[in-house]
Amino acid sequence: MKNNPAGIIPLPCFHDHRGSLTVVEQQRAVPFSIERAFWIFGVPSGRGRGGHAHRLHTQLLVAVSGSFTVILDDGENSCTYHLDKPSEGLLVPPGIWNILENFSEGAVCLVLVSGPYDESEYIREYDDFQNFTKKNP
Repeated sequence: MKNNPAGIIPLPCFHDHRGSLTVVEQQRAVPFSIERAFWIFGVPSGRGRGGHAHRLHTQLLVAVSGSFTVILDDGENSCTYHLDKPSEGLLVPPGIWNILENFSEGAVCLVLVSGPYDESEYIREYDDFQNFTKKNP
């Protein structure tokens, strides 16, 4: 992806006889300040989520349960990630179109975001996204 550090980042994970614990701390494992968190669950078979880009916000996607696929597109290239480990997150910088699909039964996607919800911050039409990427290389 052009000039964008999209990709999988490891999250600190601790294991002992009681089970496992993954930690997310802003500016440590997560390279941004977290201003919003939400989770996606109950996605019906064959349905997807996403289908948008953010103008300014960075996101971290984590499969806290189950699995799903994420397609990232920077306007020139696309790549696909399969998320199925709660000890890894997919960093999605601003200006990257993302589609989430192929949710397993019981999958839960945690999304950590660098800013509060603002509808005007979203790019929801792919043609608008392509124009945005041309103006913001």
